[in-house]
Amino acid sequence: MSRGRYARRTTRRTPLHLPDDARYDDGRSACTLSDRNRYVAISVQPLAMRTPEGKQTHLLKPASRWSGTYTRLRDAIFAHRLAPGTKLPEDELASIYAVSRTVIRSALQALAHDRLVRLEPNRGAFVAQPSQTEAREIFEMRMLVEPRAAALAAARATPADVARLRAHLSQEHEAVRERRDSDALMLSANFHVEVSQIASQSILCEVIADLVTRSSLIIALYWIRGDTICASHAHHPLVDAIACHESDVAAGLMTDHLADLLTGLDLTPKQRDEKSLSDILN
Repeated sequence: MSRGRYARRTTRRTPLHLPDDARYDDGRSACTLSDRNRYVAISVQPLAMRTPEGKQTHLLKPASRWSGTYTRLRDAIFAHRLAPGTKLPEDELASIYAVSRTVIRSALQALAHDRLVRLEPNRGAFVAQPSQTEAREIFEMRMLVEPRAAALAAARATPADVARLRAHLSQEHEAVRERRDSDALMLSANFHVEVSQIASQSILCEVIADLVTRSSLIIALYWIRGDTICASHAHHPLVDAIACHESDVAAGLMTDHLADLLTGLDLTPKQRDEKSLSDILN
């Protein structure tokens, strides 16, 4: 029996896709795979991925045909050109990007998997529109679980773990410096998941990965400050505390950081731009 074009997926949610060339200083892809928590890298020929346990996995498949369309739509959402609730008709998008509707459908499904788009049976695709209540609940939940992850990471971090976190911060700085805002947002979000991986608690890591994905959309849509999202003044002291194995300090820094993020959001309803999709995306 058919479940419709946008049948609900049963796979686990993933953090937002990193940029195609996101890699650490040692050449390793910035994405990892684990049994419970998958990072999906859209890159042409990524190196072998490393799990938190240090095991090597098989190479990921080459970039799909829809990855370019996915990236352009994702960037339009993060740049606030596509407002929350905007309808995304397949035929119109196919015309704008000069691709088939099959490619558009795949890109929309990937965006829905990353919670950036909402797919409704018989209605189509819409830019996701988290409510004020949902936003507050997500950040409150993050403030419950992420300080614990930071404390565990500080207790268990190896020099190699700290080196990877510092390399990640370098990538964040580079994205900010080059004004690649969507990449900077994703790198900042995945920093939090990297910290949770060091904690070596698979269930905790899975929960945080899902919360980070959902809050990343909220930040992208509703951030109002002029400073950088998850700015270095928040992440650097946290890495220093982890490197020094100061669990209580790391937990406190994480709590303060998440509370600060929440205060930087404007969750009041916004009027959508009446321009056509073609005008917005071209």
